[in-house]
Amino acid sequence: MSEHIEFVSNYNDLSTDRGFQFEFLCNRCGSGIRTRFQAWTIGSVSGALDTASSLFGGILSQVADVGERVRSAAWQKAHDEALENAIRDVKSEFVQCPRCSSWVCRKSCWNEKRGLCKECAPDLGVEMSAAQASRSTEEVWAHAAMSEEDKHLTEADWRETIRATCPQCNAPLPKNVKFCPECGARVIQDDKCKKCGAKLQPGAKFCTECGEKTS
Repeated sequence: MSEHIEFVSNYNDLSTDRGFQFEFLCNRCGSGIRTRFQAWTIGSVSGALDTASSLFGGILSQVADVGERVRSAAWQKAHDEALENAIRDVKSEFVQCPRCSSWVCRKSCWNEKRGLCKECAPDLGVEMSAAQASRSTEEVWAHAAMSEEDKHLTEADWRETIRATCPQCNAPLPKNVKFCPECGARVIQDDKCKKCGAKLQPGAKFCTECGEKTS
């Protein structure tokens, strides 16, 4: 048995004066392993002495005091041995990441291929799937946030320049309309020449191909 006990911070000591038990936890996912309760025989004897002293006092009380002092030293020694054995038993189930120094469970949080914990070297397949799911969720929320009218707009509608006011009377337009509801002026101008079919430049009064007046 070594003079020192190797230990980690990610464990809970569940020991009592009746025996010893420990649980070790993964720093990443929180899952862990709990050792089986290991009874301490002397603890039962000391407990019996404590009960007897409370009932009868006198000489038994003095014996109980001696038993308590014996228990303190013996319990600590037994506790150290139990902790050392527990660490040895569960150590193969945990790995310390060389990058972040976290102790993680080998089962779920260790990237065997990379030799790092999955916090430092995540599984690419998992990350790709999560990214796709996140993008799908964003699209769902974006679609849900659109008005019913906008949901029916095509890609061509979105690419078209949408005016906010009438080009004739400057009245505000409630939606993407072809004619102003106030003065009746045409809001959406034809983008092709009626005579030759050439594409018209925005705001042009005459076709640059055939000279036809646009309006």
